[in-house]
Amino acid sequence: MNLEHFPWLTTTILFPIVAALLLPFIPDKDGRTVRWYALVIGLIDFAIIVYAFCTQYDFNKPGLQLFESYAWIPQLDLNWSVGADGLAMPLILLTGFITTLAILAAWPVTFKPKLFYFLMLAMYGGQIAVFAVQDMLLFFLAWELELVPVYMILAIWGGKKRQYAATKFILYTAGGSLFILVGALTMAFYGDTVTFDMSAIAAKDFPIKLELLLYGGFLIAYGVKLPIFPLHTWLPDAHGEATAPAHMLLAGILLKMGGYALLRMNVGMLPDAHATFAPILIILGVVNIIYAALTSFAQRNLKRKIAYSSISHMGFVLIGMASFTEIGLSGAMLQMISHGLIGASLFFLVGCTYDRTHTLMLDEMGGVGSKMKKVFAMWTTCSMASLALPGMSGFVAEVMIFIGISTSDAYSPTFKVLVVFLAAVGVILTPIYLLSMLRELLYGPENKALTSHEKLVDAEPREVFVITCLLIPIIGIGLYPKIVTQIYDSTTTQLTALIRQSVPTLGDNPPIAQQSQELLSFTAPNIPQK
Repeated sequence: MNLEHFPWLTTTILFPIVAALLLPFIPDKDGRTVRWYALVIGLIDFAIIVYAFCTQYDFNKPGLQLFESYAWIPQLDLNWSVGADGLAMPLILLTGFITTLAILAAWPVTFKPKLFYFLMLAMYGGQIAVFAVQDMLLFFLAWELELVPVYMILAIWGGKKRQYAATKFILYTAGGSLFILVGALTMAFYGDTVTFDMSAIAAKDFPIKLELLLYGGFLIAYGVKLPIFPLHTWLPDAHGEATAPAHMLLAGILLKMGGYALLRMNVGMLPDAHATFAPILIILGVVNIIYAALTSFAQRNLKRKIAYSSISHMGFVLIGMASFTEIGLSGAMLQMISHGLIGASLFFLVGCTYDRTHTLMLDEMGGVGSKMKKVFAMWTTCSMASLALPGMSGFVAEVMIFIGISTSDAYSPTFKVLVVFLAAVGVILTPIYLLSMLRELLYGPENKALTSHEKLVDAEPREVFVITCLLIPIIGIGLYPKIVTQIYDSTTTQLTALIRQSVPTLGDNPPIAQQSQELLSFTAPNIPQK
């Protein structure tokens, strides 16, 4: 068999889904067999992804690779079309890595284990499909189908308010999906040809007013998933009721779908509209950073504190993708990957801590570090990564975004100074609320009321292994970011050139806001009418 033409992406999507369908037929009473089965399937699928990446992916090609296309409904030019470029490939690798670890994190699950691991494997394939599909209608279907396992995992295995959190999650995300469907159909049927192929749609010449409407609709849909203020309120509730594996998938992968879709469709397929919306994205990014950091500081619930921290960190992604610079866009990609790893590690530790203390309220903890030294070390290290300690991935990503926006020739100096200053305030707030969280959780006098009825055993080897697996790439990227950036550099360079072409003034290097008084109106680039 010629491995160059092997359907790698189709295999990685369908393999865990087909394997999930076999779970009901596996004889098992206590869940031990099915959890090993799910873990082996996850490892095999991740191994296939890694092998395809190492042998078939070329860093120097900015376009689609591993491309496959099979006719589905030829009358509508609807195909099973999958491929990976620099935007998709690192997130596909992240999906395989985080989902496999999430299956291992779900080891203690004993309630309806067959259904649980069925949903985990089905979500595995669905998540990869979201990043790999190159057909707009197929993307919408993958986006929708991937929501069902998340809803069920929240609704069945969540906390006391799981039904409320799951319902809110599905209402927000399904409501946003309506904008995806309307936008996809509009783009597909516009013009002389009907096509759902993303490359063909991107080549269409849309009027600027239609582009702006499409961009706004997609921004709402993907802003829910990122999430962007004020569409974020489902996330703290979902995290507040989720279990550790669900946490890892929400923070590690689902939020990245919103960022990926914004880059793929809003930035890549609607570049003229992006030039108009870019200042708005930056403002929303700053609001995300400041608002969520302050809200996280005020939270007494451990899960909600980390959830708002995630919202704050994703604000940097918006600033990076709106910077009109290669380093800023590269930083946005790196921030998504970095946060996927760091967010998964922190939420896994939240689950480990809750399993021992049976409380999420910081007021009821204190001094547990002396009883759980391994947990103490893991919490401290992962928190340092989250607050962007130099030598870890978060630091590199945020520095790249700061450099990208501060050196951008698309905005006035006053606007850039204000954005950098406000974003820096968010960076300062992050260590304040994270270090205070560590102090309340691990330091101080021991809470006798807690330790008298809870056995605070230290981390077991499985938990240490999961955190170690996450910390290796976090530290590796922090010390040598080229490990990851080389995967997508050629694609982000091409994408930056595309969006800069949509702003004629950038060729002459004057800023978008020519006068300082334009700062308050956040004037966008002058896009010629089509």
